[in-house]
Amino acid sequence: MIVRAEGKFLRISPRKVRQTIDLIRYHDVLGAQAILAHLNKRAKEYLVKILKQAIANAKVKGFNPEQLYISKIICNVGPVWKRYKAAAFGRAAPIKKRTAHIKIELDIKGNQ
Repeated sequence: MIVRAEGKFLRISPRKVRQTIDLIRYHDVLGAQAILAHLNKRAKEYLVKILKQAIANAKVKGFNPEQLYISKIICNVGPVWKRYKAAAFGRAAPIKKRTAHIKIELDIKGNQ
């Protein structure tokens, strides 16, 4: 692990984020950015932001972004917002608004 970046309490379901994460896992940084640029998923907005943050952290440490790849990327479950929606006959139906924690770790290509 060379550099790390994470986003917490993101208002998107972790299940939906994991579908997008599987597309860029173990890719080099520039290739992952190209994949995300042509993707039509809402999770891409969060992933692009966190990936840019990780690249900026690598530049501060003195690494070249062309040498880096995504060594670890995970999406964990955050807290769930519980809401209720009116249902028939005076009942209430629960609604779960899920949140996600995304963590990206970058490493140098030779250190596999």
